[in-house]
Amino acid sequence: MNMRRGMKRNLHRTQLRVAAGAFCIFLLLPACTAQTVRPLINELGNPAKGRVEYVNDGLTPLNVVLEARSFTVSEAGEISYRPLDPDIHLKLSTTSFRIQPQQTYYVFYEASGVKSPSWFVIYAAFSGFPFRTAQGMNVRLELPHTVYLLPKGSVERADVIISRAELHPDENKVVVEVENQGDNFGRVVETQLVYDKKRQEAPGFPVFPHSKRILKIPLAEKAEAENVPVEVTLQFQKFRMEQKLQRAKSSDVVTSAQATTPVSGADAAQHKEKAP
Repeated sequence: MNMRRGMKRNLHRTQLRVAAGAFCIFLLLPACTAQTVRPLINELGNPAKGRVEYVNDGLTPLNVVLEARSFTVSEAGEISYRPLDPDIHLKLSTTSFRIQPQQTYYVFYEASGVKSPSWFVIYAAFSGFPFRTAQGMNVRLELPHTVYLLPKGSVERADVIISRAELHPDENKVVVEVENQGDNFGRVVETQLVYDKKRQEAPGFPVFPHSKRILKIPLAEKAEAENVPVEVTLQFQKFRMEQKLQRAKSSDVVTSAQATTPVSGADAAQHKEKAP
């Protein structure tokens, strides 16, 4: 999902039923789109108190079970989940409940981390749908609420390096590599590719302390003639970075392709998805 106009607008967009909608497109069951979790992302202090809202706009009562998990984000933006780290302390007002049709249920929580920044996700598993899969299995829908426990300080411009900004015309994409060398969490709220006469928006993304993030941006149109991006801009919450694009050499393209291996499907113990 593209982040249009900064983090504030993005938080408003969290009310969209993206996860539920994607799940139900796969199942061809439009009734699933009636479940909503908001906000999807909550950036708080440490310690913090928060609230998450669960909405059932459907016509059937649903059972909901909550589970907190820690996660790690790879350079490619994939998330690997694990049990909640012991240095994160979380107290939920409830861990299971039932939502009646056309109703909303609020869950309150208190959270703190031994270290700052810290982050975790609260997954809500919805069950009780009046249908089954083609294999006869019960349907369970999982929707996330991601929490970041942040210190007062935030990432500074001097902490961030754009170590790569390449145009790959053969693959019709741009590759951007961003490194956060500081101790604080950062978030790119808006990414743009700059052309001579237009701009192309791309997703925002989190940049974790002492880590890299590689963003591959498919071009909306074929890169030829005047229709070639010349610069990438990254808008953080407090500053903006700009970097001219370099055309990747043929050898770089081959190396990149050889280094990229297909990702296998997620198993029951470890799920992978794009970072929130």
